[in-house]
Order: sequence, then structure tokens, then C-alpha cells
Amino acid sequence: MKKLFATMLLLSAAQAFAHCPDPVTCEMKAIDATLATSTAKAETLQKVKDLRAEGQKLADEGRERDAVKVLKEARKLLKEAS
Repeated sequence: MKKLFATMLLLSAAQAFAHCPDPVTCEMKAIDATLATSTAKAETLQKVKDLRAEGQKLADEGRERDAVKVLKEARKLLKEAS
């Protein structure tokens, strides 16, 4: 029973990440969706927009790992401001 539960847990965790094959795109979509409805201060929104632009630039340069870090920072900022 424990093995079955552990297997189900692992499979559900894998499914949670399966919907997003490109983490950079998913992070940018999440930021865009949150920006559309955010009530954060203008300076915070500008900082998030700047970080998103930086993440886009890094992704375009092929530096996906760095892009994801920057984009996650932007999402964190948005989450804290909301």
C-alpha cells in the first residue's frame, strides 16, 4: 500500500510539470497573467516588467537557466506585492 501511494505521488508530481515543456515560456505567461490583474504599486510593476524583459532577452540569447532565475524573481516580487 505504501509503495502504491508513493508511486501515485511521484506520478502526480511528474504530471504537474508535464504541462509546461518550456519553463521560460511558462514563467513569462504567468507573469503576464498576473500583471494584467495586479494592484501592486507602479514602481513594483515597472520592476517586474524590467525583470521580465531581461528574462526574455536572456532566453533569446540561449541562456534559459539564467532567464528562469530572473523570471522567478519577477514572479516572487509580484506575489509579495499582491
